[in-house]
Amino acid sequence: MDMLEIARELPQTPGVYLMKDEEAKILYIGKAKCLRNRVSSYFQKSAEHAPKIALMVKKVCDIEVLETDSEVDALILESKLIKDLQPKYNTRQKDSKSYPFIGISKREDFPKVVIGREHELSAKQYKLFGPFIDGYGLKVSFKLLQKIFKFRTCDLDIKEGDPKNKYYRPCLLAAIKYCSAPCVGRITSASYKKDMQGFSRFLQGKSKRLLKNLHKDMDEASRQWDYETAAKIRDQIAAIKSLDKKGTQGDYLPGEHFDVNPVSALKMLQEVLELDTLPNVIEGIDIAHHGGKEAVGSLVTFVGGFPYKEGYRRYRIKVDAHCNDYRMLQEVFTRRFTGQDKKRDAPDVFLVDGGKGQLSAIIDKMQKLDVPLPMVISLAKKNEEIFLPGAKKPLPLPKNSLAHHLLCHVRDEAHRFAQSYHHFLKKQRF
Repeated sequence: MDMLEIARELPQTPGVYLMKDEEAKILYIGKAKCLRNRVSSYFQKSAEHAPKIALMVKKVCDIEVLETDSEVDALILESKLIKDLQPKYNTRQKDSKSYPFIGISKREDFPKVVIGREHELSAKQYKLFGPFIDGYGLKVSFKLLQKIFKFRTCDLDIKEGDPKNKYYRPCLLAAIKYCSAPCVGRITSASYKKDMQGFSRFLQGKSKRLLKNLHKDMDEASRQWDYETAAKIRDQIAAIKSLDKKGTQGDYLPGEHFDVNPVSALKMLQEVLELDTLPNVIEGIDIAHHGGKEAVGSLVTFVGGFPYKEGYRRYRIKVDAHCNDYRMLQEVFTRRFTGQDKKRDAPDVFLVDGGKGQLSAIIDKMQKLDVPLPMVISLAKKNEEIFLPGAKKPLPLPKNSLAHHLLCHVRDEAHRFAQSYHHFLKKQRF
């Protein structure tokens, strides 16, 4: 039986594969969403490999697979095995400086979780997990794991019982239940750290032990009539078990197209706009229509410098504006801050696609609605100029600056989102 026939007998499940030579030495370790399909691809006659991989494939005499419950588990197991076993043909992956880690901060009441390279994350400040070979897969998994364990990713200095916590306003991540909001005291340090212990166990590949402990905690909470805690743990268990049903390649990734340092951009934006706090949440709006037909509006949300799909909204314009862009923008703004989305916290910065006229229209509507917004600005397409309320001249912000780059990214994303909805409606009409 040749290697292709062996590969075609493998299970169609997520997992990790270990390729071995005639002496049973491990040559290469990889992960797969479907073991049969991925491993078979190495031995197809039509397969085109780099010279090094082609040489490795010729040496393969046996394949061992380790099935996992999900792609996320496979990602974690692959990282651990490569680090422990150091296979010959995983040489690039063994260079940990080239691949990302997950870091959990130490010596904090509420540890934060970040992704970074080894040289970016000090072992004194962070407990490191990795390196992870599949950077794209890590981003998908990170998003899913944050929804389960609700860890914070912000740079706030949060201490339990600190009086200043009452002045914080939780960001969008708390509103969409991706963060337990320790910044405003919604969770104790003890409870938060218990969640982080579970997160650490999961990253160490101990998901079965974690699930066993969670079941015990849920039963104990039920016996104590603490049904709120029991329900929380129940949902966590269900989310972990369903990881294999999530995280497909079509999933949206926060920040997958953003190519500058978001923290630096936000700090610069805070400085130029003279804000008291870091503008962690930015929302942008735009409209799209053709002669007033198929008129739509869009709202995009950026958190921590990254686009966040859960905060996106699209609107079919209701007002008969007869190509009046100002009135259309006002409608989008009004619907964002009245209706169901009124419950969402206001952003730190609200960006309008346009110049002084569009900005004035929004300010006028904002005053009539009595909506408290820290900062409303506009960004005109023609000369990429940024306008502030009441200012006669555009903001003197260099166009090659990180802050300007970030605002353009928000504006362009709002424009793209509006246009995609407009074209969708236009196709339906024909």
